[in-house]
Amino acid sequence: MTELDQVWSQMLDDATAKAGGSGRDHVAEYLRLRASNDAIRRIGVGWLLDTFIEIAIDLQRDNHRLTIEREEPYSFARGSSNMVGSLVTAHNGVRRLTAEAGWARTPSDGIMLKGSLAFSRISHFGIPKAGVELRLVHALELPQWITDQDNVIDSSEISRHFDLFIGS
Repeated sequence: MTELDQVWSQMLDDATAKAGGSGRDHVAEYLRLRASNDAIRRIGVGWLLDTFIEIAIDLQRDNHRLTIEREEPYSFARGSSNMVGSLVTAHNGVRRLTAEAGWARTPSDGIMLKGSLAFSRISHFGIPKAGVELRLVHALELPQWITDQDNVIDSSEISRHFDLFIGS
């Protein structure tokens, strides 16, 4: 968790306690929901980027030209909204594969569409049609990353992106 996330979490906890103490239970309930969703977002984004990094590190053992970078905090546009999160980039010569993931943290950042908790984009430099945009959504048991066609993303799908990246 970044320092910004820690400060934000503490501010939500303080505001929840203050709202509950002053009889504004509806505000306290909203803030508890917000804190719960933020925790789900952090875990979901963490899983996606950690999986991306793990696959890259495994490939790096056989390909010493492959480098991995992470940028955090990182902001990127999704429509007219601003997503705040992290960027992971794998470089292999002139080839580049990126995964950016985050969510609209404040009202001024914009909104999350289609019931999304977070948003991610996997991009192939030089092969734009190979990229994919993902949404983290509530599922029956666990949140899931899905495409706009509602296909569930798992580690094998992320591996497929690396196969294309390394094979190009």
